[in-house]
Amino acid sequence: MRSKILFVLAATGIAAAGSLRAGRPDAAGQTSLTVYNQMFAVVRELIPLELKAGTNHVTFTDITAHMEPDSVILRDPSGTRRLVVLEQNYRNDPVSQERLLALNEGKTIEFITKDKDGKDVIVEGKIVRSGYVPHYAAMYQYGANYAAEQYGYAQAGNGQPVIEVNGKLQFALPGLPVFPALADDTILKPTLDWEIETDKAGSSPAELSYVTGGMKWEADYNVVAPESGDVLDMVGWVTLDNQSGKSFPNARIKLMAGDVSKIQPGGVMNRMAISGVALEAEAPAPAVTERKFDEYHLYTLERPTTLMDRETKQVEFIHAAGIESHRVYVYDGAKIDRNTAGWNMENIRNNQGYGTQSNPRVWVMQEFKNSAANHLGMPLPKGRVRFYRRDKDGQVEFTGENVIDHTPKDEMLRFYTGNAFDLVGERRRTYFKLDNADSWIDEAFEIKLRNHTNAPVEIRVVEHLYRWSGWEISQKSAPYEKLDSQTIQFVVTVPADGESKITYMVHYSW
Repeated sequence: MRSKILFVLAATGIAAAGSLRAGRPDAAGQTSLTVYNQMFAVVRELIPLELKAGTNHVTFTDITAHMEPDSVILRDPSGTRRLVVLEQNYRNDPVSQERLLALNEGKTIEFITKDKDGKDVIVEGKIVRSGYVPHYAAMYQYGANYAAEQYGYAQAGNGQPVIEVNGKLQFALPGLPVFPALADDTILKPTLDWEIETDKAGSSPAELSYVTGGMKWEADYNVVAPESGDVLDMVGWVTLDNQSGKSFPNARIKLMAGDVSKIQPGGVMNRMAISGVALEAEAPAPAVTERKFDEYHLYTLERPTTLMDRETKQVEFIHAAGIESHRVYVYDGAKIDRNTAGWNMENIRNNQGYGTQSNPRVWVMQEFKNSAANHLGMPLPKGRVRFYRRDKDGQVEFTGENVIDHTPKDEMLRFYTGNAFDLVGERRRTYFKLDNADSWIDEAFEIKLRNHTNAPVEIRVVEHLYRWSGWEISQKSAPYEKLDSQTIQFVVTVPADGESKITYMVHYSW
């Protein structure tokens, strides 16, 4: 009994009834794409399909170069006839010079070359070895490590052609090869061959879907501050990147945002961060709309869009003004030696020099709340945020950039944008005593902050109590806030062209 396999998921372009070639897919229906940020998408399309009752051989060619063949779904959207894919064969070795050399190995063909006078002459040569290494791209379906390993096995010196000319071998083509006509089994683009069984004859559109790699999208934000102050304007872009090997004319495009689980090449299950886009609620004619979908957010481009192969396309999706923000200065003065990475707490506790080097840099941070009251209040997807400030001549100058993660509404956003030029920190240890017999340490620090601007500046001083988990501040020159079990923060105002100093002692016990 012949086994029947029903493949489940939408694309375009097909041939039917005895081995017919497909017509253009847009003759039957518009393409729909749902794009994720980790180089994959779901393609759906109605395609013209003419079948006879019983078993049909169908050739389908209008697919991407990175499709996952086991993700294919073919179905009758009207539900009026039964479609069963009895067999599917996927070929992704389109004809090329190297491929045709391989198909003609052992044969003698003509090569066009030049004589000493520069005229074209014909030389005959026997293809002993083509130099073609098959399925290099397909190997990446199983991961980069597998591809590199298999490519090494497959090549093993085979990357060079060997041609016999006049009884002598050479490791190069003697000229431009001239091949005989294409055989029936050669293909010009990636191809699916189906054996399809149906219970009714006739012509009607079928829905084809599949998962493909080579496609992604991401969000980018440009934030502009005025010449003075921190009231921001924000413009956001959706950037679509199509490297799939196929163009999608006049397509309906959706973008999925959320942490979608997908098995990675090599069989490892990962949580994949999929970016999304947001919409300014006040926009009169939104280019992108958003709605909750399952545990994720689904964003739809309102206008059909043509996405060409090897094209990067951008669509504006947010335009907000009057965002109240705050500039924050942070001094984290302990410069930790990277050679101590992986130390346990006992190593840190007993090494007197650990954490005593000083970092002079004061970080510049920008923070604002993603709320409706602050002219935002929408799900902001993961993406790069670039900061600009207007100069007195009206031009905008780049002042830093960073990346945000998926941020729900009403959450606070904080970005590191660089180091302050005119603010300097200095941290030094002033006292250390270790008593292993009674299991305690006393350690004291002095922190100086210098401000070389003509206005007072508030700086948040972060200190990490890394010696041990049990501690108390036994002496301090200023109040502090406990941020977590091993971090405290002082807030210090440094006068214009002045200096401020903090001292404290911490007592550890175990």
